[in-house]
Amino acid sequence: MSAAPLAPARTAITRTAYWSRLLPLLAALACATRIPSFVRPLWNPDEGYLAVEARLLAQGGQLYDTVVDRKPPLLPWLYEAAFALCGSGSLTPLRILAVLAQLLTAVTLASLARRHWGDRAGRTAGVLYLLVSVGLNPEDAQAAGFEVFILPWTAAAVWCADRGRWGAAGTAVAAAFLTKQTGGVALLPVLWLLHRRGAVRAGLPRLTAAFAAPVLGAALLTDPAGFLFWTVTGSAAYAGLSGSARHILGRALANTALLAAASAGLLSPLARALRDGRARVAEGWLWMWLASSAVAVAAGCHFFGHYYLQLLPPLALLATAALHARPGRPRRHLTAVLTSGCACALFVGWGLLAPRPELAHAERLAAAVAHRTAPGDRVLVWGIHPETYWLAGRTPATRYLTAGLLTNYSGGRDGSRVGEAYAVPGAWPVFRRELATHAPALIVDDSRGKPYAPARLPTLRALLASGYTEAARVDGAVLYARAPGPPGAAP
Repeated sequence: MSAAPLAPARTAITRTAYWSRLLPLLAALACATRIPSFVRPLWNPDEGYLAVEARLLAQGGQLYDTVVDRKPPLLPWLYEAAFALCGSGSLTPLRILAVLAQLLTAVTLASLARRHWGDRAGRTAGVLYLLVSVGLNPEDAQAAGFEVFILPWTAAAVWCADRGRWGAAGTAVAAAFLTKQTGGVALLPVLWLLHRRGAVRAGLPRLTAAFAAPVLGAALLTDPAGFLFWTVTGSAAYAGLSGSARHILGRALANTALLAAASAGLLSPLARALRDGRARVAEGWLWMWLASSAVAVAAGCHFFGHYYLQLLPPLALLATAALHARPGRPRRHLTAVLTSGCACALFVGWGLLAPRPELAHAERLAAAVAHRTAPGDRVLVWGIHPETYWLAGRTPATRYLTAGLLTNYSGGRDGSRVGEAYAVPGAWPVFRRELATHAPALIVDDSRGKPYAPARLPTLRALLASGYTEAARVDGAVLYARAPGPPGAAP
C-alpha cells in the first residue's frame, strides 16, 4: 500500500534520468552538425538582407515603411536584438541561436516520439533529425535563415496539439507564421489533431484566439496596412508561376535529390514499412504534417533548398515510427543511424570545404565601396546581394535592398517578366523620390549580365546618365561615382 504514492516520484526520476542522458547527446550533435556555419561571415543573401534590415531598424527605421521585406517581422527583430546586445559586425550570435533552434526542434521531436513509441524512439527521432538537418547545399542548411527558426515553432505547435493544449498550439503556429508565412502550414496537422480528438467545440475558439492575437499584435507594432501588403497582398508576382520552367524544375529536382541522399537512412525503413502495410506508420497527423510541409516547399514554385528544411521534422518522426513499429529489429535501427551519420559527415565536410565565389565577390565589392565612400555616405547597390551594404558598413540609398523588389527578378526568372512594369506595386515612384532626396554618393551596378541590368530599365539608365560617371570595375560589377556638382534629379 505504501508504494503507490511513490509512483509519481519514480516517474519523475525516470523522466529526469532520461533527459539528463539524452540532452547532452543532442546538444553535442547539434553543435557538431553546424560547425561549418561558423566558418563564413555569411552564407546566403537572406542573411545579408536580415543583417542590413537589423542595422536600419537600429538606426530608427520603421519596418514595412522605411525598411521593407516580403517576410514577417519576427526574424528581423531577432537579428536587431542580437545586434543590440553583441554588435552588428558579426553573425556569430545568430549562428549560436540557430544551433539552439535546431536543438529545440530535436528535443521536441524526441518528446513526441517518446510519447508515442517509447524511450528508444525518442532518442532515435532526436538523433535522426539532427543528422539529416544539414542534408542540403550548405548555403541553405548552414545559414541562420527563416526556415531554421520556423522549425522549433512548428514542432512545438504539433507537440502542444498532441497534448490537447490548443491555446499554446495556436500561439506556436502564430510564431511560425510570424517567422515566415509558410510556417503557418503547421495549422493543418494541429487542426487534424483537434478534429480527431473531438475537441473542435472547446478547442477551436482557444486555438483561433491564440493564433490571431500575436499576428494582430505584430501588425499593430509595425504598420497594419504595410504588414498586410508586404507579408500577403504585395507578393503576388513573386509567388506567381512565371519564369523559366526548365530552370525551376532543375532546381526542384536537384534539391530533392540532395535531400533524398541525405535522408537515405530514413527513407529506406519508411518505404519498407509502407510496403509491409504497418498501421502505426500511417498515423494521420504525421502524414498531414508532411503533406502540409510539402505545400510550403512548393509554394510559389521556387523550390529553393532552404524551403526543404520544413520537410525534415515530420520525415524524421515517420522514419522513427517505421523503425519502432516492429520491435526486435535493432540491426535496421543501427543501419538507419549509421547511414544518416555517414551522409551527415559528407554534408558537413562539404560545408567546411565548399568554394565561396559569390561571398568572395561580395567582399571585394564591399571593400571597393568602403574605399570610395565615407561612413556617412549613402550608396545604391543594384543587384541581389544586399550583404554588400553590411560588409561595407554603408547605408542604402533606398528602402529596396535588392533589384528583385524593383524588377521581379527572383526565383529563376528568365527575363520575360522582369522589368519596371513587374516591380512591387508603387515601388518605382518611391524609389525615384528617395534617390532625389538622398542622392547616392556611389551606384554599384552588380547585375553582371542578368535580366535586371540598367540597360533594360529606363529610370535607372537615365539616373546614371544624368549625374554619374564610371569610376571602377570589380569582377564585372561597375561602380559609378557622382559627378562634380549637383546630380540631375532622378526621372
